[in-house]
Amino acid sequence: MSGAPAVPAPDLAALRPLLWTCAAFAGGVLLHADRVPPWAAAVALLLVGWRLLTAYRGGADPGVAARAVLALALVAIVLARFHTLNGLAAGTTLLLLMAGLKLLETRGARDQVVMVAAGLFLLLAACLDRQDLARAPLYGLQAWLSCAALAVIAAPATSARAAMSLAGRALLLAVPLALLLFVFFPRLPGAFWAIPRNDLALSGLSDTMTPGSIGKLATSYDAAFRVQFLGPIPPPQERYWRGPVLHEFDGQTWRRNAFDLRAPVPRVHVGTAYRYRVQLEASRQRWWFALDTPVGAPDARARLTYDDQLMGADPLNDPVSFDALSYTHTAVMQPLEPAAQHQDTALPASRNPRTHALAASLRERAGSDAAYVQAVLGYLRDGGFVYSLEPERLGPDAIDDFLFRTRVGFCGHYASAFVVLMRAAGVPSRVVTGYLGGEWIPFGDYFLVRQADAHAWAEVWLVGHGWTRVDPTAVVAPERLQRGIIDLLPQELPVRARLLHASPWLMQLLQRWDAANAWWTNHVVRFDYDSQLDVLARLGIRSPDARYLGWAFMLALCGWLALIAWHLRRAMAPLRPDPLARAYARLCRKLARIVPRAPHQGPLDFAAALIARHPQAQAAVLPLLTRYAELRYGPPPERAEREIEEFSRDVGRLSLARTVRDR
Repeated sequence: MSGAPAVPAPDLAALRPLLWTCAAFAGGVLLHADRVPPWAAAVALLLVGWRLLTAYRGGADPGVAARAVLALALVAIVLARFHTLNGLAAGTTLLLLMAGLKLLETRGARDQVVMVAAGLFLLLAACLDRQDLARAPLYGLQAWLSCAALAVIAAPATSARAAMSLAGRALLLAVPLALLLFVFFPRLPGAFWAIPRNDLALSGLSDTMTPGSIGKLATSYDAAFRVQFLGPIPPPQERYWRGPVLHEFDGQTWRRNAFDLRAPVPRVHVGTAYRYRVQLEASRQRWWFALDTPVGAPDARARLTYDDQLMGADPLNDPVSFDALSYTHTAVMQPLEPAAQHQDTALPASRNPRTHALAASLRERAGSDAAYVQAVLGYLRDGGFVYSLEPERLGPDAIDDFLFRTRVGFCGHYASAFVVLMRAAGVPSRVVTGYLGGEWIPFGDYFLVRQADAHAWAEVWLVGHGWTRVDPTAVVAPERLQRGIIDLLPQELPVRARLLHASPWLMQLLQRWDAANAWWTNHVVRFDYDSQLDVLARLGIRSPDARYLGWAFMLALCGWLALIAWHLRRAMAPLRPDPLARAYARLCRKLARIVPRAPHQGPLDFAAALIARHPQAQAAVLPLLTRYAELRYGPPPERAEREIEEFSRDVGRLSLARTVRDR
């Protein structure tokens, strides 16, 4: 009875190069698993599994026509998803999908090398996308795995340990050159490596605010920016970090006036001048946050608007650092311009009637604008209002609903209601959004401002003082000025953030990590042309000419090549013979006076040839050559070192003049 033909067992040794190739490519895919669409990463990994399964079980891969149709379909899906094939996200997605299809047609070493190259290109794309300190070890592991895969492809018999060892040594030898390239290779000023990343969704403030929107940011534990003061540090109640200023209100949402290009109003700066350095995280917004109120634009890439916002020329797709000077108290003596008066007193006529009535009542009893400000603050302080991140939803007349029904809100609710009450009484006012406070990081001597520190306050125009900051949240929750939202409402944070905040040692560990990450960002990620010139200046080269960078790089490169040449010469140098070999070589040199030893002769063959020509030398020479054969090729004696020393002494005592007479 005949059965089904037996399936031959797979040759696992032959599959080793393919297995390493798939591992190198899969590692590159996993670096982007949280960036590309989930379906794209899943398809790429599915193709890896398919290729390995067919190689192991002997199945057939899709034909050329099927692969062509699948490739066109995947290109169409990527185009529909991103509306382009250009850019980092779309290009990376297309690369990993097309490389996955290429994997289905790998047959020889050349195809496998191409796949490893695809994994390295995915590594490069990941490096361009994110340079966080936490990801640096992942990038190093991917480079290590890819180099080991190349070693196995070149020599399939190479063991995993030998391949990883060879790849590790090669990468370690490349580290000095990588450092030289990093420090001295001439860089062009500007964002030479900048790549548009419009597909990223980063959190942060925007140019609109609906009461409650900042409350959503307050549950985020992500970093917004870091600040290091270069002199006096302002007290907690003065650490207002100015962001978008909102002027227009439709009854529900505040918006920034994006088309007003007036110049800043001249100010008289009062009090302490604060100098500091800000390290902004990428936000995809144009706001450059500074301590309220900045003196001029700190950088050519930003400008100071008429309402004291710092606006970047381009969105912050990458981290930015700048030095700034601010005063927390200012004064303006000249009157407010009619256009600004109209803009900052405008309200929708048919919205929030009860708020208008309340404003009229309070203003009638107040003798001045300053007294009216205090009356409104008193109303909020004594009116039973509650500070919370989870207020009720408001109706169409949001301010009426908040002031007379819910009385529960976050900073955005109080700033919005306060400004509406001011404007209803004819007092120019506006909403300012930004951040308040910051967490002190002692390991780096800087403040870390998180998204959870997002805040909104108000500014009112008072004659003789100009725009004056008023924070209505301070009368409802005065502890907010001294404590961050993390300390004030820890129950509102995500579970991970609450656990970290509840454990002192975890918080200390987190602070140490943030300090290390800040150092990495400042000294590695942001190492630019100016940093290179600073390195040259420390080396005594103070000319800004980029040619010096080139010469410094060439000299350093020559030094690295000399180091590699010395290492290779040392690795290829013959090993110094052991004591037994040195003694045998000395014996052969002595015996060469009567019979030279042929290269192919072992010690016993040499002894036979020598005795055949000089029988009288047998008694003196044969025991020495026999002992050498036993010591070198026989089982090791109990006292090997002593035997070798005695052999060496006997060789030294051998005298051919007494043993062999000339014929």
